[in-house]
Amino acid sequence: MDIDWTHAAIAAGWAIILGGAGGALTEIGQWYRDLRKPPWQPPDWLFGPAWTVILGLAGWSFYVGLTQTPSPEARAGVWALFIANFVLHFLWSPLFFKLKRPDWALVENVFLWLSVVGLMVVLPRLVGDSFAGWLNVPYFVWVSFAFVLNWEIVKRNRPFGKEAAA
Repeated sequence: MDIDWTHAAIAAGWAIILGGAGGALTEIGQWYRDLRKPPWQPPDWLFGPAWTVILGLAGWSFYVGLTQTPSPEARAGVWALFIANFVLHFLWSPLFFKLKRPDWALVENVFLWLSVVGLMVVLPRLVGDSFAGWLNVPYFVWVSFAFVLNWEIVKRNRPFGKEAAA
């Protein structure tokens, strides 16, 4: 199998930018440390390696999508799925950490979760190969877990925003 280096660079860039942005926008400062979190939350050090593996696998599925689509229309669908996922993935950290709005991040997480479902369900149909979807199962599991964790943090710490300052 020949490697399409242009598409490999695009898919790797997608994963690296998302992973790097997530890390850069995540501030484990006093505000975060003071949040009441469930005892089953993974240790902070685990998130970086987990996201590295998850986004690496998702990037691989992007590569498969870009290189195995049977038509330009299908390739446009692959691009649409991964652009939507990129935007939704990117938004979560600033909502949670920069704006200090876990409640808004929780709502956004629903849309991120749906975009990952799209990567698992729609991508294989566009590509004609279920492997592309299976590569996103760890992403789905982690985002599902993150939703529950985010929900617990919101329940244990609300309200957020202006009403919390009053």
